[in-house]
This record gives sequence, structure tokens and C-alpha cells, in this order.
Amino acid sequence: MEFTHFNESGRAHMVEVSEKEDTKRIAIATGIIRMRKETIKMIKDGLIKKGDVLSVAQIGGIMGAKKTSDLIPMCHNIFLTGADIRFKIMEDSIEIESEVKTVGKTGVEMEALTAVSLAALTIYDMCKAVDKDMIIEDIKLIKKTGGKSGEYVRKED
Repeated sequence: MEFTHFNESGRAHMVEVSEKEDTKRIAIATGIIRMRKETIKMIKDGLIKKGDVLSVAQIGGIMGAKKTSDLIPMCHNIFLTGADIRFKIMEDSIEIESEVKTVGKTGVEMEALTAVSLAALTIYDMCKAVDKDMIIEDIKLIKKTGGKSGEYVRKED
């Protein structure tokens, strides 16, 4: 496999993508934030003093997707055509799923992963006053479509 992220001097550079065709691209990523059951109840009951945790995390995740190229050095700035965050509340954790879309020359996997990461960090920030033991884990790409490499679907672990 040829690595295209290095220039002739062996230094990292942003890959030139102008010759690539525009295709519709979608990426889905997930992650989990574990916390005490009491913290979950406080989120559900709207008792976290900083406000509506999941509404703020939703916005944080979407903003993260939009700002990915500012945070990850070799990521292209991509015109996103859609970004959504979904939450699944469990007994002692919240599963976060992001779905990011574009039509362009490069994929949105990093944007989907960043969206999940920022949503999880936002939840941590909003709840840290009542639960500093929260754990953010298992952030991963689930699926991506489009581009030269086509479709990727994570196999069950």
C-alpha cells in the first residue's frame, strides 16, 4: 500500500484531491460514555445545573463535525451537506451515534468520529460536577459509503 500523506522529503502534507471525482459520501460513527446510574437519572430528569445535557451535546457534536479540519492537521475542510447526532440512553451509559454527509472528493469519516468525540466531551463537561468518574470509550467508525474505496461496514466485534 502506498502512503500518500508524505511529500518527496518524507514530511507530512495534505493530500491533493483535485483529480478525484465528487461522490455522495456518508459516514456513521459511534461511541459510549459510561457514568453512574444516578447521573443518568439526573440527565433524564433535567436536574443537571448546566442545562439540557443532550440538547447541548447534540449541538456540540454537530459543531465538532463542522470544525474537524481545524482540529485534525491533515483533514481537508469539507462542505458538509448534513450532520446528525442520536443518543441511546442505557442504564449506566449513553451511546452516541453520528451520521455525516457530503458530496465531495474526500470522505467524512473523521467528521463523524469528531462529532461523536465532541458530543461525548460535551456530556462529560456538563456532568462533571456530579460524576467525575465518567469514561468515554469505544469511539469507532461503523460505516462509510462513497469514494474510490466504496462501502465499508464494520464487522461485529
